[in-house]
Amino acid sequence: MSRAINAIVKVVEAVLAALLLGMVIMVATNVVLRYGFNRGLTFSEEMSRYFFVWLTFIGAVLAFKDNGHIGVETLVSRFNRTGRLICMAISNALILFGASVFFYGTWMQHPINASMTAAVVNMSMIWVYGIGYFTSVGIGLIALYRLFAIVTGRVSEEEIARFAGDPEVVKPEERAI
Repeated sequence: MSRAINAIVKVVEAVLAALLLGMVIMVATNVVLRYGFNRGLTFSEEMSRYFFVWLTFIGAVLAFKDNGHIGVETLVSRFNRTGRLICMAISNALILFGASVFFYGTWMQHPINASMTAAVVNMSMIWVYGIGYFTSVGIGLIALYRLFAIVTGRVSEEEIARFAGDPEVVKPEERAI
């Protein structure tokens, strides 16, 4: 299972790298063309904006996987193991609820976004706003997996310490900035 998850993470990281590279190439090319030749690529500005949206939402899933989002570590770190597990369960239950609402909202907006097209590239806007499906499902599955691990007692001390932001157990390179 861990092998499959690592493979999926590597693919998602490659997609993020490709999106970032695409943004850099489009923006840099457009800058050179505008200042050097007084013309530009009409699709560059719009597509780089969409790439940035995708980059942000896909990155949010990876950040959640690594407990990289903002948390109230000062409170959680004061609890013992049981208190930390309770906080972890409540937190993941709330996140699962939020991901469900996000998915439902994306689902409800789907017909509207699918019928609209982008101004320049004439692409259906569901390709932009549909990233909500990926983000909500990705974060929801991670939260569901964590809740399952808590209920079945499969949470390691390292995972609890990472959730609580315990500096003694969490390696410096793993800490969120």
